[in-house]
Amino acid sequence: MVALPTLDGRVYVYRIHAPTDAPLADLFWAALHRHDDGPHPRASDRFDAALIWWAGAEGTARMDLTVHQY
Repeated sequence: MVALPTLDGRVYVYRIHAPTDAPLADLFWAALHRHDDGPHPRASDRFDAALIWWAGAEGTARMDLTVHQY
């Protein structure tokens, strides 16, 4: 899951399907591009503005939480 803050103060959350060893930057860019394809307000394109965590899909052994302050 990737949460992206937008210029209007809202936060949009995207479920990104990826292997558990996927680089966090790849998850961020996938969510940002999905957001940009929609009609939503501009999201911050700063990696450290996003909140990224594992949703714990079936077969996922770890539940990491990576917190980025914004």
